[in-house]
Amino acid sequence: MTNDKVTNEAVMAALSKVQEPELHKDLVTLNMIRDVVIEGDQVRFTVMLTTPACPLRSQIEREARQAVERLPGVSAVEVKLDANVPADGRSRGLLELPIRNAIAVASGKGGVGKSTVAVNLAVILAQTGARVGLLDADIYGPNVPTMMGVEKLPSPRNGKLIPAEAYGVKIMSIGFLVKPEQPLIWRGPMLHSAIRQFLTDVDWGELDYLVVDLPPGTGDAALSLAQSLPLSGGVIVTLPQQVSLDDARRGLEMFRQLDVPIFGVVENMSYLELPDGSQMDIFGSGGGRKLADESGVPYIGAIPMDPAVRAGGDSGKPVTITDPDSKVSEALRQVTMDLAARVSVAAMNQGNFIPINLIG
Repeated sequence: MTNDKVTNEAVMAALSKVQEPELHKDLVTLNMIRDVVIEGDQVRFTVMLTTPACPLRSQIEREARQAVERLPGVSAVEVKLDANVPADGRSRGLLELPIRNAIAVASGKGGVGKSTVAVNLAVILAQTGARVGLLDADIYGPNVPTMMGVEKLPSPRNGKLIPAEAYGVKIMSIGFLVKPEQPLIWRGPMLHSAIRQFLTDVDWGELDYLVVDLPPGTGDAALSLAQSLPLSGGVIVTLPQQVSLDDARRGLEMFRQLDVPIFGVVENMSYLELPDGSQMDIFGSGGGRKLADESGVPYIGAIPMDPAVRAGGDSGKPVTITDPDSKVSEALRQVTMDLAARVSVAAMNQGNFIPINLIG
């Protein structure tokens, strides 16, 4: 029995005063409210987030609940959170791939933990319920299979390669297709062909996010990828020290020249926490933030050093799986959630996002 004092219009009017903190528009204008049900003095509804990794989901849930609780005649409010990831419109590109957002993880040099960051980004996004792929585009040093604990691909199906899968992430790498000791001495055209095949000849299925681990530097692989798959944006991974920053700056400028939006800078191996709780800045400090500030791009966060990260990479069990409560895992989660929010904002601002079906 519906309470005449509480109407659907009143509920929607109350929710129209609740702002989505990242998009700076109200939940009703953004078409984020679903399935409003009023039973007597009880109201329930769903808020459809733009990413399951939304860093402000608790704030949105709380403010939506409070807005409806203030309505006369309402005694109880049930809020369900769901998510539908918008597409940026760029990643469909020439190849018409069912990939909503493609995120490139890059660095100007090797040894900064770029692949570790890419692997854990993908794992964390999958843990939130997103559909995630991980493309190891580091042709010359394909470490992702080892880091994800997978050795081979499933059998092909319908003329397509089937990605391997671990921790809810679909994985493709040249490492599955060559012997471990076999060097790859490829020139530009061969690289371009291989990367294009990783996109067109692999049955990725529908993906909310494709995380791409680029090779270090600014060579042919990055150019080939940008030409084959218009990227939603890129993330630069650096160490705090000056030498790493100089290289990372070149990677950042590469994205700009390729017209790839830059989501921000991540400072890896930022510090080592000692047993007494103090921090040792082994590679210096503040470099990642300095690079971001000087380049006019966001600083996404700092990831501390932890021996468990190396152990996880060697064993094929990422640290966010083996030690999810550690400080390094928490830092990686914060970086991932911040990045996911930026991807959603960029996609919504593009205006080419996939509409959500209205039900009820």
